[in-house]
Amino acid sequence: MNPPAKPRKRQHRAYLLGVCLGLLGLTLLFLPGSEPFHVRGPMNTGHENLKCAACHREAPGSLRQQIQANMRFIFGQRDRPADFSHLRVGNENCLHCHERPNDRHPVYRFLEPRFLKARQNLSPDRCISCHAEHNGRRVSLAKIDYCQECHKKTRLRHDPLDVPHDKLIVLKRWDSCLGCHDFHGNHIRQTPKTVDQIIPSKKIHAYFEGGLSPYGDERRFKAEIDADLALGQQMGVSGTPSVFINGVIIKPGFVPSFEEISAAVEAQINQ
Repeated sequence: MNPPAKPRKRQHRAYLLGVCLGLLGLTLLFLPGSEPFHVRGPMNTGHENLKCAACHREAPGSLRQQIQANMRFIFGQRDRPADFSHLRVGNENCLHCHERPNDRHPVYRFLEPRFLKARQNLSPDRCISCHAEHNGRRVSLAKIDYCQECHKKTRLRHDPLDVPHDKLIVLKRWDSCLGCHDFHGNHIRQTPKTVDQIIPSKKIHAYFEGGLSPYGDERRFKAEIDADLALGQQMGVSGTPSVFINGVIIKPGFVPSFEEISAAVEAQINQ
């Protein structure tokens, strides 16, 4: 005797309802403005106003092509896996805004053979080793004694400090390095000449966690995004998109019509 069909129909309907609710939830999660519900954590200090797309850019190829490429990698027909959905975030994303000349510790320097041990222990050749995003901090690396990875043999012929560097190394005062030296050298300040002027480690940790800079507010270079924001404010940009004709903004925050653009062009020609 066959079992009744009604319980199985109810089961199928329940499965279908569950799938529909799951798809609806996924759709809602990825709608514009829903980022706070699916990001890994709070944005780091200074990145609060960045959108996801500033770092997470779409990977090339369609979904089918990305799956095929990764299947080829699994079966040994491809050297490395393909990015799925979005490109991996790497140094190029960070340097797009933060690359500046005369950086004291540019990431490419640590690719030299002499820094092999430092790469193994600290990975200073990768920006996210110290600045991993979605931690709500300025610097995600908790310790401040990492200078010992490269500077254990530092000797200065004419040491400007009242307690020579080689003596501080013997005393293992690695927590004092950042008390004098800004790692990237972007802050404009006078380097201390005496150890009693060294910035306390508590203030360095507070700075790493997102607090005020103990090195001062004057900097040699600002991130490109800061410069862009300042320029936008100077030009009267209040939203996007904003279209300019010969430096004059048209309909701020809205896409102007063809007629409005034509009229603005004619106005500039007639000046």
